[in-house]
Amino acid sequence: MKEVTIVGAGLVGSLWAVYLSKAGYKVKIFERREDIRRADISAGKSINLALSDRGFKALDAVGVGDLIREIAIPMPGRMMHDLEGNLTFQAYGKEGQAINSVSRGGINARMMDIAEKVGGAKIFYSMKCTGADLEGGICHFENTNTGEKTSIKSDLIFACDGAFSAVRYNAMQKLDRFNYSQMYIEDGYREILLPANEDGSYKLEKKALHIWPRGRFMLIALPNEDGSFTCTLFMPFEGEKSFSQLKSRADVDDFFKETFPDFYTMMPNIGEAWEDHPLSSLAITRCFPWHHGKMALMGDAAHATVPFYGQGMNAGFEDCTVMNDLMIKHNHDWDKILEEYSAFRKPDGDGLQDLSLHNYHVMRDHVADPRFLLQKRIEARFSERHPEKWMPLYSMTTFSDIRYSVAWEEGQRQQKIMDEVMATEGIESNWDSDEVEQKMLELIPAALTPIDAKQAS
Repeated sequence: MKEVTIVGAGLVGSLWAVYLSKAGYKVKIFERREDIRRADISAGKSINLALSDRGFKALDAVGVGDLIREIAIPMPGRMMHDLEGNLTFQAYGKEGQAINSVSRGGINARMMDIAEKVGGAKIFYSMKCTGADLEGGICHFENTNTGEKTSIKSDLIFACDGAFSAVRYNAMQKLDRFNYSQMYIEDGYREILLPANEDGSYKLEKKALHIWPRGRFMLIALPNEDGSFTCTLFMPFEGEKSFSQLKSRADVDDFFKETFPDFYTMMPNIGEAWEDHPLSSLAITRCFPWHHGKMALMGDAAHATVPFYGQGMNAGFEDCTVMNDLMIKHNHDWDKILEEYSAFRKPDGDGLQDLSLHNYHVMRDHVADPRFLLQKRIEARFSERHPEKWMPLYSMTTFSDIRYSVAWEEGQRQQKIMDEVMATEGIESNWDSDEVEQKMLELIPAALTPIDAKQAS
């Protein structure tokens, strides 16, 4: 029986352990942190995650999807909050389609349970990776409590240890011809926990992702099981409207009164709660190749992105789907598996990062724009009438398993078509006319249809 070392007991490492154990491998997981299941995990400890079709496909393939559905809250659309407190609901997809809110701590704890109970994996805690011999399949660890050093030799190593991967830093980044870049965006984020009402009920509509778009910055809120919402303010670090200007509780209170008045009404103690969670930065990490010797990078260790498409976790879970398909295709010949995984999956990591940055501008700048909303109505109508010819970019990314790279390219082509359609005289009054529909049909042959996109995957 081949022995496997997984570095990182997060979401991807835990799921991949189940895939490997079901394929007959003996799995050990080494985690830098203590066992988070023994800690008091606040619902607002980290940005809530949005689980969608790609993630459930990976979970369901090894029979654990329903264990996660138990802790997931469906959100069929986004609820927009304007300055006057008016609400506008925008569906994400068709009837029955939804993304699902899960707390990071909650799903991580559940996935660790799954790794142990379903996958039979053994998890070792407080084990910091200090280096690796990738050709020899050896990982070096130090126990952060005792200082004891250990070297573990195995047939395969999978680095699932996040955006700041210790395996990548201590081993891969020392290799010749290993490409690596890290790009921080101008904006940071701070989390805020909006508690439930005294009777445990929700202060906002439960089945929606709430957004307060304000141009250069925005506030979002995702529901938790206990009636609370994990809220996140995304804003520039510096500038006129920025985190740097919020220096006191009074500054915070005044900012929320003016900018998010309906939220302030629900949480008048926002100034006091402001420091409950740290101000954090956001970065995109790109690297290549994703493998060397007996080791492969998976999840954020390979393709960390910003959270604005809610696809980071889904992409990491999809890495498991792709790797498993290749394991079957190449009959466990790991030289071939890792070579193809690295080459095949890299464009999709890049594609997701491009999509994530694009959707940040959509959420921040466009979701309250009447022209943008009109375009979405035109696309939804056309897609409903001609599903074989048009799938909106959001649906390709969130409600399908079309490759991220293909979805990004197709989305750019679609936007060029929509630019022409939106330039049609009188589009505001005749957007649902046969004339507009015919114009789109004439423009489409140059575009890649969703069916073609599926074949490209």
